[in-house]
Amino acid sequence: MTKLVGLLLVLCSCKDIKDKTTIGISFETLQTEYWVASIDALKASCEEYDLVYLEAVANGDANRQFEQVNNFISRGVDGIVIAPKDAHTIIPIIKAANRAGIPIAIYNRLPAENPGEYVTVVADNYEISLNTVRHLGRLARKKGKKHKAMILIGDLGDMNAINRRNGFNDAVAEFSDIIEVVAEVPTEWNQEKALAGVTNALQANPDINFIFTCSDFLFPSIISALKNADKYHKIGHPDHVILGGFDGDAMAYRMLKEEYLDADGVQDVYFECESAVEALLDRINGKEVDELIVDPGFVIHQGNLEEKSASMWGSKY
Repeated sequence: MTKLVGLLLVLCSCKDIKDKTTIGISFETLQTEYWVASIDALKASCEEYDLVYLEAVANGDANRQFEQVNNFISRGVDGIVIAPKDAHTIIPIIKAANRAGIPIAIYNRLPAENPGEYVTVVADNYEISLNTVRHLGRLARKKGKKHKAMILIGDLGDMNAINRRNGFNDAVAEFSDIIEVVAEVPTEWNQEKALAGVTNALQANPDINFIFTCSDFLFPSIISALKNADKYHKIGHPDHVILGGFDGDAMAYRMLKEEYLDADGVQDVYFECESAVEALLDRINGKEVDELIVDPGFVIHQGNLEEKSASMWGSKY
């Protein structure tokens, strides 16, 4: 049994590991529902294709993730699917996989530019955010009054966070006549920082009435701060704060159903995971695969909730 902490050997059947194609699945974290749903979907895809998989979670430690992937390589895996910490820590991992001649698929995060061989499966973070905030902007315009906006920004070492922020900025610019951004809250994907930042922003600008978060994961902090400021009200209430998010998790789904959330940009977890496994198998079998596979996602809101809820991964959690 390996001494490497955090590495689990999981067999998809009772057959010996050498009898089947083996995939190493490496996640930097399982901190949010999105990552849990993703790793579950990846394992389900492996089982669908009758694959064996090894699983490792680095708990936020990029050095540990690099060691865990090296362990995969030494165990002779046929391919690797990895959700890395950020765009830069993945680079030496790509190089290690390339040196070993093992195909690698990067899940849900774009790597920094490099000459390596890999496949990336990622949501169109910019377009999903752009379209989500455009929907929120149209709602603000219908109200016929000025809105003061807040955005919760993720870790800017993560290209996903950058693209979501850019999508927000470009969408809001289209509504500059009615929306003024008065608060940008850096969160680094941390609940405590988010809560403190939103609380401070609401104290400095008590008339904020438009909030977009770059991750649904941060909704607990937003709700807590809004409740403390007596600003958490259902759609239709005169003091309702227009709310939008990004991911498609279970809390966002509940908030939509309960009519507190106006719109959410949804990543298609199942498309992304199946695409990653299929692309990896194609590479293992020597087939040509596009370097980038994009999940277009979709925007779910009060107007299409009944139609789209079955496709929102959070509705199943």
